[in-house]
Amino acid sequence: MRHVFSVRVGPYGFRVGSDWRAPIATLADLYRDYPALADGIPNFTVRLAATRPWRRFIRPSVAIEGDYRLPGTAPLPLAQGLLAAEMGMNLQLALGARRHVLLHASVVERDGRAVVMTGQSGAGKSTLATLLAARGWRFMGDEFALLHPATGLLHAMPRLVSLKNEGVAAARAARPDARFGPLLADTPKGDVRHLVPDAAAIAQMDVPARPVLLVFPRFGFEPASRPVSPSEVFVRLTHASTNYVTLGEPGFRALTMLVADVPAIAIDYPDGASGVAAVEAAWADLP
Repeated sequence: MRHVFSVRVGPYGFRVGSDWRAPIATLADLYRDYPALADGIPNFTVRLAATRPWRRFIRPSVAIEGDYRLPGTAPLPLAQGLLAAEMGMNLQLALGARRHVLLHASVVERDGRAVVMTGQSGAGKSTLATLLAARGWRFMGDEFALLHPATGLLHAMPRLVSLKNEGVAAARAARPDARFGPLLADTPKGDVRHLVPDAAAIAQMDVPARPVLLVFPRFGFEPASRPVSPSEVFVRLTHASTNYVTLGEPGFRALTMLVADVPAIAIDYPDGASGVAAVEAAWADLP
């Protein structure tokens, strides 16, 4: 690769190579406050490659490659190179991580105790995590919750926050002083803009937390809240995990322990303020 950027986020290091300079320059700028690889050796490698040699120059088309690949993944235009890089990092972690049980979730922490929010795409996990961070919670991640199978602790991965559509405006209103990446319009996920987590999230990314609350949010509905039974929680978490089957028995034990020890609620909310209020109300009711 002609252009390369390396970074460590939480317990994992990434090297991203590209046939073009622009995506790497944007990554280097947005991740400039993160640590470099301690030994120079990444856990995962991402490659942003031209689909054909001439596609470096004529209608540039970015294929997402790396240590792990999903056949049939559609390339993205060069203008969405940052999104391609972030998607590539997600893919490598989802398919290659073995040290942690991965849950597709956002995580925030207070006083050493963490709230895990997981749900389908569009549930508002990233927006809720951003709004809670603006109210003093520590942001631990918005793409993956990293559950250690032996200790039951959550390890942080505070990468760029991927905000979509209405979530972009909500985040800008809550964090007017924050750094944002470029607006990526008309992506497969709609309009996307990446937010750089605050300094506390980056400085404390090696500090784990104990999960104390599981939240299953659903955006766009009248406010409602209900407890979720352990059996339903277990099924939802297995669906939310990208490596549960691969980990086998350690993954089963970790999720079983999580379900047994941590209460869970499902919340519906019509806007960010209602969602934040519901999460903080559930937090206040914890023993």
